[in-house]
Amino acid sequence: MLEPRREPRPESQCRLAVHIARSEAEILDAQRLRYRVFAEEMGARLPSAAEGIDRDAFDPWCEHLLVTEEDTGEVVGTYRILTGETAKRVGGFYSEQEFDLSRLTHVRDRAIEIGRSCVHPDHRSRGAVIALLWAGLAEYILRARCEFILGCASMSMVDGGHSAAAAFLKLRESHLSPAEYRVFPRCPLPLHELDQNAVPAIEPLINAYLRVGAYVCGEPAWDPDFNTADLLMLLPASRADARYAKYFIARHLKKIAG
Repeated sequence: MLEPRREPRPESQCRLAVHIARSEAEILDAQRLRYRVFAEEMGARLPSAAEGIDRDAFDPWCEHLLVTEEDTGEVVGTYRILTGETAKRVGGFYSEQEFDLSRLTHVRDRAIEIGRSCVHPDHRSRGAVIALLWAGLAEYILRARCEFILGCASMSMVDGGHSAAAAFLKLRESHLSPAEYRVFPRCPLPLHELDQNAVPAIEPLINAYLRVGAYVCGEPAWDPDFNTADLLMLLPASRADARYAKYFIARHLKKIAG
């Protein structure tokens, strides 16, 4: 007999905490949340779908940043983090499946890769979870003393990729990286075949990265399993807009307190 789905509590009544996963059980909870968001909401084709989780070969090598409800222990937000040192042992960064990162060889030992970001649908209205994830990332970055943060940022292709193509064309006007940080998609989004005059849909997470100071490192890759157009984002710590980052996090943490 199926267990009844619990009624979500108002987000304003939830006490939240952020920490690095401390057990395999917590990682499994994060993988279940990822499945719910990526497979059930976005329609991604996942090899571990039969188990009701999103899991891949990188997970055992990553640290998993979690936001949990303190009263229930439920994982309501997650990011995973892969250091440059660990990436060498596993054979590369996750984003190297989508991009040729040859021009980033000189920074990879001083970088961390972030990815698999998702937030439970009951916790998206006030921004509290994403703010805590960012605060947790900031603390991790300071502790690890990394100089570069990189990762894929996804754009929806529900319209066939037209809005994603238009978004990239708009972004490259003012946010394209210098040549030494340029990467090249292994499966490029066919920009010339798409409507470049479509209304650009720039995801909120991409806008947030850009405001902190991140670069767009080249043309988008098409991820057929997730059916997204992915951009490789790179944030040199020396370029980070500390004032904006502090404002962004403080503003949303204030919302948590009500």
